[in-house]
Amino acid sequence: MMDKPKFDRPVINRINAGVPDKFGMRTNIRPITTIDNVSINRLLKEYGSPLYVLSEQTIRDTYREAESAFKTRYPKVQFAWSYKTNYMNAVCRVFHQEDAWAEVVSGFEYEKAIANGVPGNKIIFNGPDKSRSDLELGIKNGSLIHIDHFDELYEIIDIVDDSEEIAKVAIRINMDTGIYPQWDRFGFNFENGEAWAAVNKIMTQEHLELMGLHTHIGTYIMTPVSYGIATRKMAELAVRIDRKFDHVIKYIDVGGGFASKNTLKGAYLPGSDTCPSFDEYAEAITDALNNSDIRHDRMPTLFLETGRALIDDAGYLAGTVLANKRLADGRRSLVIDIGVNMLFTSFWYEHNIVPAQEHQQDTEDTTIYRPLCMNIDVIRSAVQFP
Repeated sequence: MMDKPKFDRPVINRINAGVPDKFGMRTNIRPITTIDNVSINRLLKEYGSPLYVLSEQTIRDTYREAESAFKTRYPKVQFAWSYKTNYMNAVCRVFHQEDAWAEVVSGFEYEKAIANGVPGNKIIFNGPDKSRSDLELGIKNGSLIHIDHFDELYEIIDIVDDSEEIAKVAIRINMDTGIYPQWDRFGFNFENGEAWAAVNKIMTQEHLELMGLHTHIGTYIMTPVSYGIATRKMAELAVRIDRKFDHVIKYIDVGGGFASKNTLKGAYLPGSDTCPSFDEYAEAITDALNNSDIRHDRMPTLFLETGRALIDDAGYLAGTVLANKRLADGRRSLVIDIGVNMLFTSFWYEHNIVPAQEHQQDTEDTTIYRPLCMNIDVIRSAVQFP
């Protein structure tokens, strides 16, 4: 006869934000007083408060880390900087100096890329909103036009039939990779045969050259295996194209969506501990390519349009405390000059907030907000702060 398991009475402990947490860890907030060895106080005095600051060195270091993760696993890799992520000219030029192409989604961004010195044949033109004049310019410059829908395909056919130029095109593909909700607004669906129908239509056109296959499965994707599934499906399509048309796909573009190290609202552990590394993404993607049925002498270039994961760690927003006060329930609050109009991502992320000067070690549960005339203007609802 088995002994009856011993009953342990449950214990409920109230957990406040900060010290001590459920692991018994102390709160030790280290101030950030400089960015790239430049004093934050000096920056605020010179340029005013609040102030956005981007670290060029961090941008370069992060890019090289990502590039190394892929190039050590696959011989042909090309990054393209996602202009929609941050199209400040200074930022774009840093990435182009690091040998990244440009990935754009509008005529406005396309013109910015040209103005930043990017050759037309090193611009990937994505998105469902390309005007006829945008398409004509992209085709004339030899840019890679990623077709989003059949109406755009027919527009391109009409343009090249009139001009007799060769349009270098790819198709964007949406597919089931286990991510919910599935991004099916953009491109041609893989599972229902729509993507294959688009390929067959393109291959019958004399003035269209099918260069690549592209997908973008979502944003802030925490599961590298989903990229492996997407890559495998595009590799299968490339093999199918080769067999039917004896046509070699020059590149496979897995888009962007890698998670940055920001912490999502509601997450207990910080993003720096939970987000996959570049190595994990690279392993999933390159394994799918290396293990595919694509002939070894016809392996495509791997394109990546990584955005937030390359830039988020480089960005800062420095500001000033306007007042200390107590809320009606007794909690401490700080009024600062940074509001959600400047940091609207605070609706989605628990941004890391630290003092920009030396401080005492005693901390208290604090709400940080700005005096905009709306109650939702909260930067952090609860954070341990000196």
